Amino acid sequence: MIQKSATKRLISLDVFRGITIALMIIVNSPGNATPYYWLAHSLWNGCTLADLVFPFFIVIAGISSVIALSNLRAKEIPTAQLFKKVIIRGTYIFLLGFFLNAFPHHFDGSSIRVMGVLQRIGICYIISSMLFLTTKIRTQVLLIVTLLLSYWAFMVVVPGYDLSLEGNLVGYIDRLIFAPTYLYSPMFDPEGLLSTIPSIASALLGNLIGQMLLSSRSQEKKFQWMVCTGILLSLLGWFWRFTFPLNKALWSSSYVLWTGGLALLIFSFIYAAIEIKQWKRWSIPFDCFGRHALLVYMLHVLFLKIQAMIQLHNTAGKVVNLRLYLTESLFGQLSPQNAAVCYSISYMLFWLFVLIIIEKREHYPKKRC
Repeated sequence: MIQKSATKRLISLDVFRGITIALMIIVNSPGNATPYYWLAHSLWNGCTLADLVFPFFIVIAGISSVIALSNLRAKEIPTAQLFKKVIIRGTYIFLLGFFLNAFPHHFDGSSIRVMGVLQRIGICYIISSMLFLTTKIRTQVLLIVTLLLSYWAFMVVVPGYDLSLEGNLVGYIDRLIFAPTYLYSPMFDPEGLLSTIPSIASALLGNLIGQMLLSSRSQEKKFQWMVCTGILLSLLGWFWRFTFPLNKALWSSSYVLWTGGLALLIFSFIYAAIEIKQWKRWSIPFDCFGRHALLVYMLHVLFLKIQAMIQLHNTAGKVVNLRLYLTESLFGQLSPQNAAVCYSISYMLFWLFVLIIIEKREHYPKKRC
C-alpha cells in the first residue's frame, strides 16, 4: 500500500544520483585516449563500469518522478496539471540535450544529432511518469515484461537482421528515418529510436522501486525487498545474455535486467547506510552532486567541448587540445592509463569544488542595498 501523505526527501537517493554523476564525469573525461578498459564503454557486447552509468540514471529518474509526483498528489494537485508539469520538464531535458549536441558547431541545423543521453532521459521520464499517474503496479510490471520480450523478438527473430554493429534492426530504422548527419555515426546511433523502447522498461523498474519506497513497509523490509529483487533481476539478465548479449548500444533486454538489478542492489546498501543506520557524513560530497545533477552534467559537457576547441603547443612542439595539454603537464610522469584517470578524477573534483562554492553563495546572507 502506498502512503497518501507527502514524503520527505530521500538523502540516499540523492547520494546514489551523486555517486552516479561523479562516476559519469570520470568516465566521460579521460585525460587521453588510453583509459583503463573498465572506465571505457564496451566496443559492442559486454558491460564495463562505464556502461552502468546511463541505465542507473534512467532508473533513478523513475524513482525520483514517482516520489515527486506522489508528493504533489498529496497536495491534491489535479492529474491534468501533473501531466502538464511532466511534459514541460521532460521537454526541457530533451531540449537541453539537443543544445549540447548543437554546441558549438551545429547550430545551422544541417548536421545536428537528434537523439542523445538527455533526450532519452526526457522521453523515458515523460512516459514512465504518465504511466505511474494512470496505471497500477501490476500493469507496469506487465508492461516491463512485454517491452523486454517484444524487443528481444524483434531484434533476434525478425529475418534479415542480426545483432552486429552493421546488421542490427536499431541502426536500420535510424538510417531509414534520419539522414547520416543526424546520427552519432553514419551507420549507428547508440541512443537510437528503437533502442529507446527497452530503456522505458529501465525507467519503469525505477517506478516500481519508487512505489515500494512509498509503501508502509518498514525500512528493514524495504531493504530486504530491494536486495532480493536486485539479485533476481541481475541473475535473469546474466542468463538472458546467452541468447541476447549484454549490449548498451542496443539497450538489450538482458542489459536492462542486469543493470536494473545492479542499480537496485547498490541503492539498497546506500539506503541501509543512510536511512537505517544514519551513517551520513561520508555521503556529503555525493549528496551535493546529486542535488545539482543536471547542472553539473551540462557544465561538465560544455567545458569538455570548450577544452577540445582550445589548441596549444605541448613541450614536444605538437599541437594538442587543452585537456591533453593539462594531462601531460600535470600527470605526464605517470603511465598513460594512470594519467588518464588522474585527470578525470581531478576534473570531477573541480566540479565538486564549484558546487560547494555555489551552495555557500546561496546560503550566505545577502546585504541590503
